[in-house]
Amino acid sequence: MAKGEGAESGSAAGLLPTSILQTGDRPAQVKKEPKKKPQQLSICNKLCYAVGGAPYQVTGCALGFFLQIYLLDVAQKDTSLSFAFSFQVDPFNASIILFVGRAWDAITDPLVGFCISKSPWTRLGRLMPWIIFSTPFAIIAYLLIWFVPDFKKDQTLWYLLFYCLFETLVTCFHVPYSALTMFISTEQSERDSATAYRMTVEVLGTVLGTAIQGQIVGQADTPCLQDYNSSALASEVVEHTNSTTSLQKTQNAYLLAGGVIASIYVICAIILTLGVREQREPYKTQQAKPMSFFRGLRLVMSHGPYVKLIAGFLFTSLAFMLVEGNFALFCTYTLGFRNEFQNLLLAIMLSATFTIPIWQWFLSRFGKKTAVYFGISSAVPFLILVALMESNLIVTYVVAVAAGVSVAAAFLLPWSMLPDVVDDFHLKQPHTHGTEPIFFSFYVFFTKFASGVSLGISTLSLDFAGYQTRGCNQPARVKFTLKMLVTMAPIVLILLGLLLFKLYPIDEEKRRQNKKALQALRDEASSSGCSDTDSTELASIL
Repeated sequence: MAKGEGAESGSAAGLLPTSILQTGDRPAQVKKEPKKKPQQLSICNKLCYAVGGAPYQVTGCALGFFLQIYLLDVAQKDTSLSFAFSFQVDPFNASIILFVGRAWDAITDPLVGFCISKSPWTRLGRLMPWIIFSTPFAIIAYLLIWFVPDFKKDQTLWYLLFYCLFETLVTCFHVPYSALTMFISTEQSERDSATAYRMTVEVLGTVLGTAIQGQIVGQADTPCLQDYNSSALASEVVEHTNSTTSLQKTQNAYLLAGGVIASIYVICAIILTLGVREQREPYKTQQAKPMSFFRGLRLVMSHGPYVKLIAGFLFTSLAFMLVEGNFALFCTYTLGFRNEFQNLLLAIMLSATFTIPIWQWFLSRFGKKTAVYFGISSAVPFLILVALMESNLIVTYVVAVAAGVSVAAAFLLPWSMLPDVVDDFHLKQPHTHGTEPIFFSFYVFFTKFASGVSLGISTLSLDFAGYQTRGCNQPARVKFTLKMLVTMAPIVLILLGLLLFKLYPIDEEKRRQNKKALQALRDEASSSGCSDTDSTELASIL
């Protein structure tokens, strides 16, 4: 198992708190412990930690980009000789699946955060057991999402059940993983560096999700249907037979892609478990009585910087989620690139991957608030260009690459700024412990709930506009609706989010002040460790 460089080899000091090492015979060594160099994370530590972010992004990307079009055009069974499929998921039912699934996913975040806050410390830590035990069940539920059941009724219920089940289980993985940021190091710079590694791997995860799902599914020719009344009965039967065969191949391709992604999920979970060691904050009183969840929630939600941060990112995240959820349909029907949308997605994600290090340098050089303004707003001119231009494949690829730059900023900045808010909270509430999962889970709650609302409304909008399931072409109203969902609506949301960021109070000067104050608090608490708790803590760790 990889350990940080701060874990002294050949000494128990890297594994146990300073106070446990105190003895009457060696007082001098105890006094010197607080003077140890600040803990540094090795590159191996950071990489193993970063890899843990890939499962959520790989599966989330595949579901975000492809689930809507899968439900509308692929999740069908045909048992009769007519173009009317015996059972399928219509746009209305698809909107219910997407909205309820995302809304449930949002609700599970604070519930899991509550359960984690009540979890005892084990030899694996407090967060790691959640990650380990949720993984096998999550991959089973994920595979069943991409399986088309062979029955005529309750198909909508099938997808809703396993979608909600998977989102619950992946929340049991992602919420503790997100909170783990605060427990891999006490050094703010080390956490920022690890976050940059994590964001790079997460964007690589979206690339993997896009590439695997898109390229495997793209190899299967998803059939589309012409006007039902335009052909004679004989040609109808022939086309129907070919369509059914092609549809079966497409369904198999989705299931194969799901299996490959599930394998990646397992591998990344194993690397995270073996390569990262969860640590306790040295300045926290280990025997302090845990705060009630609702009191902790009231304190968190009354913390001004946190409310302003999540309000800003709520709108900007919603903008990118609208683009993500409708991009495949937009490319297929509005731009007419039925066989190119998976490659366009790949271009966006590759561009985002390569620009993550640039944004990390930018925020460290010019500050995080400045990075927000430049990074998020850079998407606006390209969205305007997409709205105004005619269908042109080369221009679309250029816009996709440029849009990836803004996607990278949207990935990196929220998770880089949340630890600053938590540090600010600890300074104002120094005797409040165990609130980290609440901070991270409620941020995810608000973004996921907004995502569910956006997907539900956008799919309902397509239904009202007259979306034709598996149609080779769509009515003009559907094409216009898709254009508005992918361009104008995100632009308005981005501008609203940037206005809210003006109210966010933690700038670079404030962040440096908080860092010095926290370090002084840690040093003071470490030098006054209480020996009365030594045996209790040693027993809890061992």
